[in-house]
Amino acid sequence: MYHVEMTKQIMRMSHWFKVCCITLFFSQICGAVRDLQAHPVVLVPGDGGSQIEGKLDKPTSVHYVCSKKTDYWFSLWLNMELLVPIVIDCWVDNMKLTYDNITRTTTNNPGVDIRIPDFGNSTSVEWIDPSKASAGNYFATIAESILKFGYERNVSLRGAPYDFRKAPNELQDFFVNMKALVEDTFTQTNGQKIVFITHSMGSPMTLYFLNRQTQEWKNKYIKTWISLAGCWGGTIKALKVFAQGDNLGVRVLSETALREQQRTSPSLSWLMPSDKLWTTDEVMVQTSSRNYTIQDYQDFFLDIDFPLGYDMWQDTHPLVHDLTAPGVEIHCIFGTGVDTAERLVYSKSTPLGKATIIMGDGDGTVNVRSLAACSKWTKEQSQPVYVQAFPKRDHMAVLYDPVILDYIQRVVAINPQNEVDEN
Repeated sequence: MYHVEMTKQIMRMSHWFKVCCITLFFSQICGAVRDLQAHPVVLVPGDGGSQIEGKLDKPTSVHYVCSKKTDYWFSLWLNMELLVPIVIDCWVDNMKLTYDNITRTTTNNPGVDIRIPDFGNSTSVEWIDPSKASAGNYFATIAESILKFGYERNVSLRGAPYDFRKAPNELQDFFVNMKALVEDTFTQTNGQKIVFITHSMGSPMTLYFLNRQTQEWKNKYIKTWISLAGCWGGTIKALKVFAQGDNLGVRVLSETALREQQRTSPSLSWLMPSDKLWTTDEVMVQTSSRNYTIQDYQDFFLDIDFPLGYDMWQDTHPLVHDLTAPGVEIHCIFGTGVDTAERLVYSKSTPLGKATIIMGDGDGTVNVRSLAACSKWTKEQSQPVYVQAFPKRDHMAVLYDPVILDYIQRVVAINPQNEVDEN
């Protein structure tokens, strides 16, 4: 899902023990995947899954330790050296956006130039820390698991990073580039159709993209799509981040300070719970004086003293939450059975400060109803829709779990000359 949870997970990541597990689902799809010919892969990351580089020529700085000018590009996300007390203020000021509710667009802070490096190369999404420190492993484990089947980086294994702070309405250049990337990969691999592998927010981002292509284009270029932990219809946790922020799992960091940056990202508004999945009588936020449902977003933003948040939500909520079927074969994979925020309860009259969190089902970040929203496509498109829930896998575990890695290999890398042993 979004980058605060990803950072929390990678900071405490541990090695997974390999297990042997063959599910009934695998036996059901063996016939479907046996004829695949190691199709090229395009990796699309979620919120926080792309490297971001910055270059500065700022008129002022927020702290004496903060640089005002750099003559070089430097790693801004994820640079662990910037996520420490005091220095974090510099990071917040460099990363936050300014929203204009007239143009309905965002801009970087004055003097901050930002770029997303190495579009097209899988390394840009395999490691979000360019030094390849273990904490920055994003798609690297998946990439390594399929490279042994003859994939080649930047030819048959590609990456589609983007500015994850923004929602699709501000990423039109990215979608143009992604279409060109698919077509280029198709050409470089002698007409082999593409397999998308997406994670978290990368899944609705890809859905937005596919729903704007013709069916003829999709039939020609796309073989199948593997979605991991797709946040199809938003998550309650987005409300928590807006209200109190998230300290990225670092106790000495201030949630309130980080909230200053987190609130400015339209992608967070895009991940608010959808009215297609939450009903008008479900209480999502509760205070001593009132409750907030899906109909009360404007009041919610007013009461947390961030009225621009409602403008950003108005811009972003129609973009994909209609959940129109993608028109391509899809494998929708997600974790369940992990405590996930279902309702925020505040002891005071406003939804600010520390909330008591009522837990429900999900993957620890995204509610199960959002993760499983892809199930509706089984009746809405002719292309196959495979839906598989993996118990006790959290939002980031789907990127590293050996059983899920085996699943991915079976879908993308089996061919008659190089089959994975079914036993």
